[in-house]
Amino acid sequence: MLQAALAGGTAHRRSVFELFGRQLPEGRRYGVVAGVGRALDALESFHFDEEALTSLREGGVVDEPTLDWLAGYRFTGDIWGYAEGEVYFPYSPLVVVEATFAEAVVVETLLLSIYNHDSAIASAASRMTHAAGARPCIEMGSRRTHEEAAVASARAAYVAGFTATSNLAARQRYGIPTTGTSAHSFTLLHDNEEDAFRAQVDSLGHGTTLLVDTYDIAEAVRLAVQVAGPELGAVRIDSGDLGALAHRVRAQLDSLGAEDTRIVVTSDLDEYAIASLASAPVDGYGVGTQLVTGSGHPTSGFVYKLVARAGEGDGELVSVAKKSLDKISIGGRKYALRRRDAHGIAEAEMVGIGDPPIDDGDDRALLVPLVRGGEVVGRESLEVARARHLSARAELPLPAQQMSKGGPVIETLHLGG
Repeated sequence: MLQAALAGGTAHRRSVFELFGRQLPEGRRYGVVAGVGRALDALESFHFDEEALTSLREGGVVDEPTLDWLAGYRFTGDIWGYAEGEVYFPYSPLVVVEATFAEAVVVETLLLSIYNHDSAIASAASRMTHAAGARPCIEMGSRRTHEEAAVASARAAYVAGFTATSNLAARQRYGIPTTGTSAHSFTLLHDNEEDAFRAQVDSLGHGTTLLVDTYDIAEAVRLAVQVAGPELGAVRIDSGDLGALAHRVRAQLDSLGAEDTRIVVTSDLDEYAIASLASAPVDGYGVGTQLVTGSGHPTSGFVYKLVARAGEGDGELVSVAKKSLDKISIGGRKYALRRRDAHGIAEAEMVGIGDPPIDDGDDRALLVPLVRGGEVVGRESLEVARARHLSARAELPLPAQQMSKGGPVIETLHLGG
């Protein structure tokens, strides 16, 4: 497309692209925007180095004029978008890119790959942290996905309320708190369970978490308290009927004087399993596979479409849109507002073309500047994104809290320009 547009003289037409989803993943009541910070970092450093250009040249992918253009590529346009941690609905204009056609079309895959992945993880994580309530959720999915996706997943989960990760690269890159426990292999390494517990406590202190389901759980709990004393930080259960076992372990810990020792459960948890454990004496959840695969929805289904471009003559923007029956796009540069009632509860996602109406006090603007003239202006901390997510989720009507499958919790209203 780039080569043909350059040759045809249309590559430098001012254009507006929009990143959005036509629908939420099946059964979901809302989605969560994540990956904004990663996308801004990637966009800021995005270029074609000599190695990339050589590969394109030797493979005959594009012609020399296109290679010359790519050699000097830097994004110089403007971008607006939903802030990280915000919730979204069908046709929410999550990213609005205004630049030349050439500049904007080149970053399509860059933006889609980050937003589709990270928002899928954050959307699943939000449901899990909501089901967990005040109990912390720990991200532990690094071994169940691509090594780079693991780091991105830890970041997205943190935005949506997870308190920590087992991924040390996520700590290094993003400052996310890290924690972890020993594996069964550590217990099996030793001649007996007591030796394993003693080695761990001697090295890591009485506040460590001991894994108690390698052999017999009741005997392991007895040994754990015997070795670490009532100051033992936590025990982890990784198999079996977690609810029933948590009740038994809690009673045993209390009888041994370890009333403050916490119980952490793992083992292929998802939001439904977490919700089912609400009445069990569990103090925290370690979540892996289901989190990093989006709990059944590993992508958000976002698309990136041209919605306006400069017309001939005066160069004013002209709305354009795809009209396929099953893949409809809505042309025009959009604004987005969240309509709320007198109590601050969201009622509708309002998406319109042109300038937004005068604020009547109940509508919250959703698009914020992210890039201006090629310079990143919307970078913010993960702590700000975390706080935003909690606020945006709390703004949703009560059905958003339901784990059962359903449609979007508020409707999207399309307003004319």
